[in-house]
Amino acid sequence: MRKRARSLIASSILVLVAATASEADRSPIDLKSAVERGLPALELNGFQEGVPWDTLGAALPTAGLLARMAHYGVPGLGIAVVQDGAVAWAEGYGVLEAGREAPVTRLTRFEAASASKAVTAVAVLRFVDRGLLDIDADVNTLLTSWNAPENEHTGAHKVTVRRLLTHTAGINRPDGGFSVEPGSAPTTAQVLRGERPAVNTAAAVEFIPGSMHQYSNMGYVILQLLLEEAGGKPFPELMEDEVFLPLGMERSGYETEAGGARGSDFPRHHGADGEPLESALFPGALAHGGLRTTPADLARLIAEMSACYRGETAGLLSPRIVRAAFSAERRFSPDGFLGFAAQGLGVFLLQTDHGPCFCHPGHNMPGATCFYFGFPETGQGAVVMTNGVRGLELSFEVLCAIASIYDWPSIRVQSS
Repeated sequence: MRKRARSLIASSILVLVAATASEADRSPIDLKSAVERGLPALELNGFQEGVPWDTLGAALPTAGLLARMAHYGVPGLGIAVVQDGAVAWAEGYGVLEAGREAPVTRLTRFEAASASKAVTAVAVLRFVDRGLLDIDADVNTLLTSWNAPENEHTGAHKVTVRRLLTHTAGINRPDGGFSVEPGSAPTTAQVLRGERPAVNTAAAVEFIPGSMHQYSNMGYVILQLLLEEAGGKPFPELMEDEVFLPLGMERSGYETEAGGARGSDFPRHHGADGEPLESALFPGALAHGGLRTTPADLARLIAEMSACYRGETAGLLSPRIVRAAFSAERRFSPDGFLGFAAQGLGVFLLQTDHGPCFCHPGHNMPGATCFYFGFPETGQGAVVMTNGVRGLELSFEVLCAIASIYDWPSIRVQSS
């Protein structure tokens, strides 16, 4: 996620302190209409640091969803809502590309961007659950085609699966992002080495593993290689077998096309003025941001993770490991990372009056966004995905509306 997107989240995440819903006993179709009709008209980009979040949301003007999309220059948007432990509804709005008529539908596959990390983490946790990966082992004892560079930071403390999942392994981001030589498809190991045809800074250990939190896309590329070697198959195929097929996520996949390639049903990215732009997905580095999915598919995963947490299914993961994933590995101060309360295993956490909330934002350059929330104890949640650079701002409005209408658990404001 780029700097502006991170700043936006940091200055507005706690807008989601939810009001008690007066419409929570209405039918799903009525609630869907309520979300479409009235959104809190928040000018999030105009907020200043230090806004008292607990005073917001009481008497805000409202505007319809399509009007707010136009306000933010976001041509297309998808929503899915989880209620009572299942996907209550999913819908698409707007168009795949500004100036064209092809509509966004409930089947439209958006880029999940950095929310892809949370899905990658599910496969990692499945391997840990089955004893195929040791979550606290030095990754250099697990990998054969590449090793994390040893230096002055790695003497007593090593890069581990747990630290990679929680952005505490000391791995660089990397600077300059990921790219490839035109028409090429580097291996994951070539990406990690910064070796052509990959065009990126090599993976490096920049501080003592475990000593601090540093958000790292490259750390999830290491997890990608761990999965490929432990599972004996390419990452997209492994994710299909481990996550998508078991959950019926039929419209989900980690893409392998070279830079900018897209299918006819994929939304275009859009810039600040609503101008169409090309995707910047590249092969080789997929685990951190290469998922294309629908809001409904991602909502199915939210519902399954929540059910596993509650011990109501013998499905994807054991209750033990899901509860560990939704426990704080590293807590943040109120002015810490993006306004979240803590880092879990592959997800960010907020505390509510009904247990934890797990969530993950995403922003792919130049203009695609995703944000999801799950409340495992109540079986609620939502996904919002867009094809516009200002999509996170719009997503906060949509999520606030859903939180209010569906009576989400109140998020606890952290005290200083």
